[in-house]
Amino acid sequence: MKKIAPILALVLFINIYCHGQNTYSYSKPKELTDGWETNTLLAQNIDTTAIHELFNQILNKEDKIHSILLVKDKQLILEEYFNGQLANQPHDLRSTTKSVQSILMGIAIDKGFIQSINDPILKYLKTTIPTKNLDSRKEKITIKHLLTMSSGLDCNDWDKKSKGQEDKVYKKKDWLQYTLNLPVINEPGQVSTYCSMGAILIAEIISQASGMAIQEFAQKYLFAPLGITNLYWGHTSDKKILPSGKRLYMTSRDIAKIGVLILNNGMWNKKQIVSQKWIDESTTPKTKITGINYGYFWWNIPYKVNNEIIISKTATGNGGQYIMIIPKMNIVAIFTGGAYNSHEDKLAFKIMQKVFLPSISVKQ
Repeated sequence: MKKIAPILALVLFINIYCHGQNTYSYSKPKELTDGWETNTLLAQNIDTTAIHELFNQILNKEDKIHSILLVKDKQLILEEYFNGQLANQPHDLRSTTKSVQSILMGIAIDKGFIQSINDPILKYLKTTIPTKNLDSRKEKITIKHLLTMSSGLDCNDWDKKSKGQEDKVYKKKDWLQYTLNLPVINEPGQVSTYCSMGAILIAEIISQASGMAIQEFAQKYLFAPLGITNLYWGHTSDKKILPSGKRLYMTSRDIAKIGVLILNNGMWNKKQIVSQKWIDESTTPKTKITGINYGYFWWNIPYKVNNEIIISKTATGNGGQYIMIIPKMNIVAIFTGGAYNSHEDKLAFKIMQKVFLPSISVKQ
């Protein structure tokens, strides 16, 4: 079998060498009654050399990776768990929840609960309105502005000086009211800064528009059709959290279903769960955040494969939670991890670039 070069490059970024303490043995993912068809790497004509090298190294180092799954042609072909993570154990998705909320917004529009993403958010937020820092520009903030992180509010998770930085908001009693009371520092739609509170407002808008708690809405219109039942909503804050402020905990196999839903233009088992129009619109770049193309809570991450740039429609979460969808190669990759607030959570991108994409493209 042709060996992918240079495997030594992988050693450089993982920074370990395999000394044979543990040896990785690949096995086909199990066939369960969860809607997944499984297959083997070899059956999908994937070069396994670098993949075995990767997992040998992970097994012999205290990495913070919890799971890695790979789907090709809608078949689950790789499923590995580490550091005590179990296949049936829901994992904290952190901000990957935002991308799921984007799907829920598309469903809310498809179902007629929300008329347009160009509607002002105050049209739907009936129970909470701004009471401080009153500014006519707040009336111009639309759903689209929240989805593209361009509300104009002083809300930037990556700036500790920002009044709307998420860790500051988590200490407040009423997250919604505090967020709507933030000062406006930019014209809505002009500047995009990463703002988790915008996603919480999106969840609240869906809830108030539909008359259902976001958890109920998601279960009825998204998770039940996907056959997902082993999940819950929670938060690391010990305060009493409003429903729209909670985030998802899901198993890796179920997270992969979200990826295939995007890959398949909103369809699962021949049923249209969310419109193809919304999938196209929400995953197409609308703005840039720190120089990276961003849609409606979905990132567009470029990779170079055989001198060609291909795009991954990607959901990201603190600690190493990723849904990576690459339509051109018909693959979905799932990563979960525990590298919270650490640059180690970027390891998944290097694994994709150095191992998975070359392995898959070798025999394409």
